[in-house]
Amino acid sequence: MSEKTPFQHEIAELIVTALHLEDVAADDIGLDDPLFGDGLGLDSVDALELSLEISERYDCMIRSDDPDIDVLFGSLRSLTAAIETRRGE
Repeated sequence: MSEKTPFQHEIAELIVTALHLEDVAADDIGLDDPLFGDGLGLDSVDALELSLEISERYDCMIRSDDPDIDVLFGSLRSLTAAIETRRGE
């Protein structure tokens, strides 16, 4: 398993704290593990909450009507890459 960068770990912590995931630690979230469905088990409400938190903290807008939304929220790796790419847009 690949080591997380500091930013990837930061986003994993954000997922855990923002969504109040009591049974999950940031270290439990693998870089390529699915965040939704059979993976971490997040749902559309979680995506909305996480999008708002990301927008506030990182000045990065991830819209629910984005055609790539499934890819962006597909894994920790794809989510952190999207945030890094879209910061300040």
